Amino acid sequence: MRAPYGLEIIENCLACKLRVDRIFCDLSDDALRDFDAINYPTTFPKGAMLFVEGQSPRGIFVLCMGRVKLSTCSSDGKTLITQIAEPGELLGLSATVSGKPYEVTGETLDPCSVKFVRREDFLNFLRRHGEACLRVAQLLSNNYMNTYEQVRSLGLSHTATEKLARLLLDWSDKNGTVTEQGIRLKVTLTHEEIAQLIGSSRETVTRLLGDLKSKQMIQVRGATLVIRNKSALEALVKS
Repeated sequence: MRAPYGLEIIENCLACKLRVDRIFCDLSDDALRDFDAINYPTTFPKGAMLFVEGQSPRGIFVLCMGRVKLSTCSSDGKTLITQIAEPGELLGLSATVSGKPYEVTGETLDPCSVKFVRREDFLNFLRRHGEACLRVAQLLSNNYMNTYEQVRSLGLSHTATEKLARLLLDWSDKNGTVTEQGIRLKVTLTHEEIAQLIGSSRETVTRLLGDLKSKQMIQVRGATLVIRNKSALEALVKS
């Protein structure tokens, strides 16, 4: 079914062609039938708030299409992006399972297709399906490891230059395409959002990207970034 923003609402998880590539979605047919009975498919425009840090957990959000920015704020208003969630991820999972407030804010970066499941319905679903419990444990473990890697990267990086280099190298390993010119990346985040990922300022990110371009380590054209000298970028990472 087509929905606003050109997205497709996937009402039947069993019929989803992408389920085999996603940890939680690739459950048994019986489990997916039960899951279809308790979820509410919907779409959100870019910039919509799915949940807010400190809010009591209403339930989980299964991201079917689009991307969601997860962030946390300090008392003085500084924002740190903890994750850019991709399709197939369960958002608000730890809060929903623990009953504690959402630890981050979830804001859509693109128009998104999402399935919402109320907390009580989700917990009852887990009680009935042990395989779903295992998948949730795997997702929580993955989230822990990703958070650990982010803290390690930020904590061991001594300068903003090193943090930015780590981020670009990580993107190149995960989503880069090797070309004759170098490793091509599609970067749709603003300089402000990149700064929030590495705990810096927008002005610093703009200056550092300019420095990397002047040294011919990278090339930027619109939303396309090409890493032209990966070894030089790796030399900026000290540990």
